[in-house]
Amino acid sequence: MKEIWNQRYSGDTFFYGSDPNAFLVSQLHRFKPGQTVLAVADGEGRNGVWLARQGLDVTAVDFSPVAVEKAQRLAGQYGVTVRHEISDLFTWNWGENRFDAVVAIFTQFVGPEQRRILNELMLRALKPGGLLILQGYRPKQLEYQTGGPSSVENLYTAETLREEFSSMEILHLAEHDDEICEGDGHCGLSALVDLVARKGF
Repeated sequence: MKEIWNQRYSGDTFFYGSDPNAFLVSQLHRFKPGQTVLAVADGEGRNGVWLARQGLDVTAVDFSPVAVEKAQRLAGQYGVTVRHEISDLFTWNWGENRFDAVVAIFTQFVGPEQRRILNELMLRALKPGGLLILQGYRPKQLEYQTGGPSSVENLYTAETLREEFSSMEILHLAEHDDEICEGDGHCGLSALVDLVARKGF
């Protein structure tokens, strides 16, 4: 699996582009400079670097050393610091009550059982009152074939997200179809679902 992702990220360009995810950008008002943020499976760094450019204290984790090297170069281009860590998410030390926000953008590389484990790790890592900001693909994405996983089990619906994060306060949850173009990896009409949820105090 790691070799597949290393190969995907090995080109001269950024596979998912170097601009931040549009939904994440739309949530800028929820952040305050100096807050601690975790960018989950941040790949080549487009989201983690953008978060750092907003004055946030960013930790970014990905298991591809090829991606992380490009992410570090991108951070250098913008003159910002991101704490990059190369690790499998299931073995990484997430900690408890550590981050003001966790950002998970298109992290759909596991099925429901492993996803529940990741969800619990993300929730545990959030400070009380901390925010989870997530965007992913819905099953309809398999018809569009403009990016994302090929297994329907890895895809989200608003209903499944509401259920899986039932212990959190849902601030925003929406399903929609939109044109996105994030490098070669995500480009075209896409079936999306967005979530912003707050951990209880």
